[in-house]
Amino acid sequence: MEIKILGTGCPKCKRLEQTARKAAEDAGLEATFIKVTDINDIMSYPIASTPALVLNGEVKCSGRLPTAQEITGWLQAAV
Repeated sequence: MEIKILGTGCPKCKRLEQTARKAAEDAGLEATFIKVTDINDIMSYPIASTPALVLNGEVKCSGRLPTAQEITGWLQAAV
């Protein structure tokens, strides 16, 4: 499973990564985390603002911090 965190490194981006890592760990899932910080790479995704969470190539949310429960649900649905 590939999880991308899109953002330039702001506190919200870092918090999103922490929440996603914990959700994957709590769900017992193995995931590869990739931080996308280059603005040109970020702009290649259909998002209006960061932070954004991309799961296996699909944008799950952008512009807000999802809850751990939301992330866990997305992860379990992707398995």
